[in-house]
Amino acid sequence: MLRYSAILKLKEQGLSLRSIAASTDNSRQKVTEVIDRATEKGLMGPFDDDMTDKWIEEFLFPERTLESSGRHPIDFDYVHRELAKPNVTLSLLHHEYELECRTNKRIPYSYRSFVRHYSAYANKHKATLRIRRKPGEVMEVDWAGSTTFIIDRDTGEKVKVYIFVATLPCSQLSYAEASLSMDLSAWITCHNHAYSYFGGSTQILIPDNLKTGVTRNTSRELILNPTYREMAEHYGTVVMPARVSAPKDKPSVEGSVGVISTWIIAALRNSQIRKRDHRRGDPRPDHP
Repeated sequence: MLRYSAILKLKEQGLSLRSIAASTDNSRQKVTEVIDRATEKGLMGPFDDDMTDKWIEEFLFPERTLESSGRHPIDFDYVHRELAKPNVTLSLLHHEYELECRTNKRIPYSYRSFVRHYSAYANKHKATLRIRRKPGEVMEVDWAGSTTFIIDRDTGEKVKVYIFVATLPCSQLSYAEASLSMDLSAWITCHNHAYSYFGGSTQILIPDNLKTGVTRNTSRELILNPTYREMAEHYGTVVMPARVSAPKDKPSVEGSVGVISTWIIAALRNSQIRKRDHRRGDPRPDHP
């Protein structure tokens, strides 16, 4: 096995390719290949004890490890790029990989091994596993569990306010809006405002199972509120409610709810926000 760590350490010390080749007893072509691949992959010192020559070889040249198994190598860079495209999944890419193997009369990896090797590639390269989320594909929505309040200017009464949150999982861009109620009208209005804020609708909408949007959601049956269904049809999106008691089905908006609950709701706990009387066209600004 090549002395990968020695080659890279000597390069960082500023030695020439000729000197590195002579010191490690390798050709200049091989040394250049290792250094160029390390630069491409962003691998640089200092090197941990776990980063052995074998680890570095698998990191820089994963295809060599796969070729030694006698099976057709997987182009991980291609797989990672394709997964960023709409509707492309690992199942589809594995199917295409199998077709390529049949054409070249090579032995393919099973789907489970295909996924395992890709996961190892993504983890080693510190890349995000592009399996579920793609730009513009999903919008997750929910009401924050915590509430806040505003003060009616005329009566001094505290009025409870509910916080609607919408999040795009790929970018983690979020939209939050305060509402005086959680009824169907407020639910639809907040969705409209969120889509307006994001500049467009998404292919999939993942809400919770509140009765304002979802009438019934079981393993056998999904019934949406008619108005909510009509809204989704208007925007050309598909409503896929999270499973009951399964917050991981919409983890992005759950995370956004936590941030908003702390940095907006809790941060304003000692402030007084007065409700403007829109019926009288009150032009006075709302002072905390």
